[in-house]
Amino acid sequence: MASRNFYIQSIIRMIVLATTALFTAFVFFAQHYILTGFLVFVFIIQVVFLITFVNRNNRKIAFFFNAIKNEDFTLRFPEHENIKSFNELNQSLNTLNSMMQKVHLKNQEREQYYREIIKQAEIGMLTFNDKGHILFANPKVEKLLNYSPLHHIKQLAHIDIKLYELFKNIQPFEQKLFQLTNERETIQLAIKSNEILLNKEKLNLITIQDINTELDKKETDSWIKLIRVLTHEIMNSVTPITSISASILRYFKDEKGIVLADQIDKNKIYNAAKGLEVIKNQGNDLMSFVQSYRSFLNVPNPDKELIKVEPLLEKVKVLTSQEKGFDSVSFELILNIEDLEIYADEKLITQVLLNLSKNAVQSLQKTQNAKLTFVAGHAKDEKKYIVVKDNGPGISPEIIDKIFIPFYTTKNEGTGIGLSLSKQIMHLHGGNLNVYSIPYQETAFTLIFE
Repeated sequence: MASRNFYIQSIIRMIVLATTALFTAFVFFAQHYILTGFLVFVFIIQVVFLITFVNRNNRKIAFFFNAIKNEDFTLRFPEHENIKSFNELNQSLNTLNSMMQKVHLKNQEREQYYREIIKQAEIGMLTFNDKGHILFANPKVEKLLNYSPLHHIKQLAHIDIKLYELFKNIQPFEQKLFQLTNERETIQLAIKSNEILLNKEKLNLITIQDINTELDKKETDSWIKLIRVLTHEIMNSVTPITSISASILRYFKDEKGIVLADQIDKNKIYNAAKGLEVIKNQGNDLMSFVQSYRSFLNVPNPDKELIKVEPLLEKVKVLTSQEKGFDSVSFELILNIEDLEIYADEKLITQVLLNLSKNAVQSLQKTQNAKLTFVAGHAKDEKKYIVVKDNGPGISPEIIDKIFIPFYTTKNEGTGIGLSLSKQIMHLHGGNLNVYSIPYQETAFTLIFE
């Protein structure tokens, strides 16, 4: 309706303008020069009014679109002017402005909603353009990379130069695995790249996930299943021992009852004694082996309570002092936070710390200036930690990925379940047990509590 009224008024003004021009020409040729001058003046006034009339609407529409472009929805046009068509145009523009404002607010709400979801995601996400400028990075990325804030991928060189090169050269839809080592642990990152188009600009969308925790849990679950099978098989192996016992029993008992002593020769007695000795030794070994399996499978659920860390570590020190070679090891306790407390099962955590401490003391037997250190405090993500570290020979890179596998051991004695059992205990606490080692410099086992 507004455009129709504008169209009609424009036609009327053009007709009046044309009529004035024709009348002016007629008067001019009739040699009425004074009237001609007056009509020329009127003609000019009409042209000015026409231009003003047209430009007024053009400026109004231009202002409207500039405001929309700048996301300014406060612009309002008067709806009670003298010209009806202007009122209708203003009303239409105001209605359109209100509709676009609602759409804009809904888009902002939706964008904020998606941003909050991404912030809470357990997978790190970031986007950067061709120049390397990081446009968005959620908190999980900064936590995984232990760096904040992130503005450009060149900052990754401060973390690890190889990580920066990976980001710099990664191609769309490419997947990479990267091992990132910091002062306390080594984590395995799965990095995936995607390409998105935003406002005609190509952006790299990178997702980063710490696969250590998932791998650890899956590894433990797999080994638990395997151990159950092995336990079953080992128990079955006891059955032949029972049959040997039955064979020996027949030396001394038949269908009629107990065999008389004068019917038993020395050879039978000798064979029976040797057989019983073998059965005893083999049975004890097998039962001890089975018991080590069962201790791993039947870890009780933690009975958690608030525990002061300092007395706990002092107790572990006293218990470790009974280990052979402890007197030649210097001990240090470092508490980064006074009166630090953890929510855990004291017996189970003591078992973990004692196992790690004994392992450290044993590894330090041939080390000069041997040192065992306990460190406790808060990490940047507010998680609490306890570190047991030593300056012994450490763990070689070839076997560091195997030490938490149940029953894997490099010792001549032992069942090889100490570290795997310790890791399982930490998982039951909702935490983790990590290792970091530089041979002959520092080996650190870190207990991380939620």
